Amino acid sequence: MADLRGFNAHEVEPSMEFEAIPAGRYPAVIVGSEMKRTKSGSGSFLELTFEIIEGEHKGRKLWSRLNLDNPNLLTVEIAKAELSAICRAVDVMQPDDSEQLHNIPLVITVKCKVRDDGEVVNEVKGYAKREVLTPDPRQTTSETPPWMRN
Repeated sequence: MADLRGFNAHEVEPSMEFEAIPAGRYPAVIVGSEMKRTKSGSGSFLELTFEIIEGEHKGRKLWSRLNLDNPNLLTVEIAKAELSAICRAVDVMQPDDSEQLHNIPLVITVKCKVRDDGEVVNEVKGYAKREVLTPDPRQTTSETPPWMRN
């Protein structure tokens, strides 16, 4: 049991159900990271929490799990390659701690996957540097993302 005295649902907006965001590339930052044990207990993974920092989906969070400790060596190779891509995207080549990857803008590639139960979920499938673009001011419109405007 948990003591819930003092909580009043009238004072708090209820959580809303989130639908998957469209597949695409989004500017984001890592806002959380934690090593967790696998369900089987035979390994561990680094869970990264990404937050989209601009556009229609600003504030949305997505997660990625990197199986850095696993009996399956191919799984570990794939996780290390993803971690390498993240490190290159945020320009931290030899992190001592996952927190060194936090709050540095990068671009994540998001895909949509349909689960067996028919639910559509997001997966983070790519990481790239967030290039600082200097667009031609004559081509900048109000629909141009703020990070691309002068």
